[in-house]
Amino acid sequence: MSRRILIGDRRVDTIDPADRGLAYGDGLFETMRAHRGAVPWWDAHWARLVRGAGRLRLPVPDPARTKQEAEALLDGRDAVLKLLLTRGAGGRGYAPPESAEPMLVLSVHDLPPASPAEGLSLCWCDIRLAVQPALAGLKHSNRLEQVLARMEWDDPAIHEGLVRSSEGDVVCATAANLFILRDGSWHTPPLDRCGVAGVCRAWAMEALGAVETRLDVTDVETAEAIFLCNAVRGILPVARLGARCWAPHPQISALQARLAVEVPAFAAAFTMERS
Repeated sequence: MSRRILIGDRRVDTIDPADRGLAYGDGLFETMRAHRGAVPWWDAHWARLVRGAGRLRLPVPDPARTKQEAEALLDGRDAVLKLLLTRGAGGRGYAPPESAEPMLVLSVHDLPPASPAEGLSLCWCDIRLAVQPALAGLKHSNRLEQVLARMEWDDPAIHEGLVRSSEGDVVCATAANLFILRDGSWHTPPLDRCGVAGVCRAWAMEALGAVETRLDVTDVETAEAIFLCNAVRGILPVARLGARCWAPHPQISALQARLAVEVPAFAAAFTMERS
């Protein structure tokens, strides 16, 4: 793994043990797919980071400097780029110090393997997402709910788990957004109470004309087709959820093909999944 750490404007070698991101999850992160050393959805990721920083009242690093550091770290590679922004070091206690300098960590990771050609197999998770509108939609650094959800299965035949809110609404997968086809229209859960507003989700909503709809378990299990998506893996068809199975759907294949054309970073993954 390649990594760069910046405190304010200066590069450092290690993370301060008193960093509030480490102590309290006081920060945000973005996980991006890079293609030939560049991030095609950089502007969308940066816009989400800025929105989240505004809500958490975090200082935003210089965008030009950050992009320059990221591209230097990528060095022309196809990879996953992770950006972590924290409030910086502070003493014990929840109240943030006024003098804290934000910490920025950029790291480069291998791309995930291609998804199975036949589609993903899913399960329902028991863990529920807490309803907290103040944090809803943000990719904040406290992901313990997702950690607990992902610990619920170790069967390699299961690729992802679907998660509901504490109120029972279906929200997302542990690391992806959810879309379902019902009565000929595409629907995705609203993220005004919990969940992460994904960059690929925004692209898919526009491409499909999808609408935000509160969904329950029955809505998902009786859907005509479903898929997951995220900004690293793209569009992920679902073949099975428990006892329910779905055949490949032409609208999902067409969406994958459109993404591969509009965002070439996903072209190789789409080709591998179809081979």
